[in-house]
Amino acid sequence: MSKALVLISHGLFCEELKKSTEMIMGQQANIYTVSLLPSESAEDFRQKFEATIADLTDFVVLADLMGGTPCNVVSRMILEGQAIDLYAGMNMPMVIDFINSELIGSEMALVEAATSNTVHVNERINNDDDDEDE
Repeated sequence: MSKALVLISHGLFCEELKKSTEMIMGQQANIYTVSLLPSESAEDFRQKFEATIADLTDFVVLADLMGGTPCNVVSRMILEGQAIDLYAGMNMPMVIDFINSELIGSEMALVEAATSNTVHVNERINNDDDDEDE
């Protein structure tokens, strides 16, 4: 992969999301995580984030929650003029879409991956049963 992915979140969510994704997709050397721990301030988080991206030239950032401290810190950096591609509301389909896009050289569709993989399973099952009745 030429592009890197940086996952940011409250607590260890980003680290565990990376581990869970690696169960499916294998080890991912170009995915980095930056966690905001309960004992840390926004400035602590910013320092950790800046240290993580210091050697990265081409990367995308996925944040756990729009309006949360990790997303707000990176948003502030964007407003200060830094060229950072930031998405909020991260989930596993987004991470997998990123990996697949890099592997096959296709355009990322992170928002589409996130939303198209959100389904009410009961409704899907019931609709499938209705289709079989016809």
